[in-house]
Amino acid sequence: MSNEASGANARSADAGPLGYLALGLTLLAYGLLGSGVLSGTSAGGASSLAHLVGGVTLFVAGLWQFRGGDRFGGTAFTALGAFWAVWAAAGPAGKNTAGLFLLLWALLALTLTAASWGAGWLTRAVYGLLTVSLLLSAIGVFGDASGWGKVGGWVAAAAGLAAWYSATAALTDGRWGRLSLPVK
Repeated sequence: MSNEASGANARSADAGPLGYLALGLTLLAYGLLGSGVLSGTSAGGASSLAHLVGGVTLFVAGLWQFRGGDRFGGTAFTALGAFWAVWAAAGPAGKNTAGLFLLLWALLALTLTAASWGAGWLTRAVYGLLTVSLLLSAIGVFGDASGWGKVGGWVAAAAGLAAWYSATAALTDGRWGRLSLPVK
């Protein structure tokens, strides 16, 4: 039986690119729908994508990162997977409940931003932009100010692009015989 078939190499696999792809795609969907760039849509329209890609995939990637000894990646991906799963499953919520939910998760994103400080500018950008997006979205919800929510949507889309770029850079690193996309 080969090592690959027995799972011997599974412990050394890095699920970071998968986690950042899931986070990036989910944040792009949430951000673009929340920004109002597509007529007749809202951030709530991304709930199926948020639940399956954001919730399940991020959570599994986080567990994989924990298994590999990556405490930061494990914490970030499982916590954000839980965020997306709850957001998708909760359905419509009252203004105060939704605002508090976004504000509390902004605190998590702030913690992740602080914890990522030594990881390079791209990782800090992902979590820093996520923090700002969640704060702006919370302000928009609490204040019945859709403009703040739309700005938060654009910031979420920027965070999604940064996460997607990070995953793409990790997946293509060295595949073309050289560093293809700079990350530091």
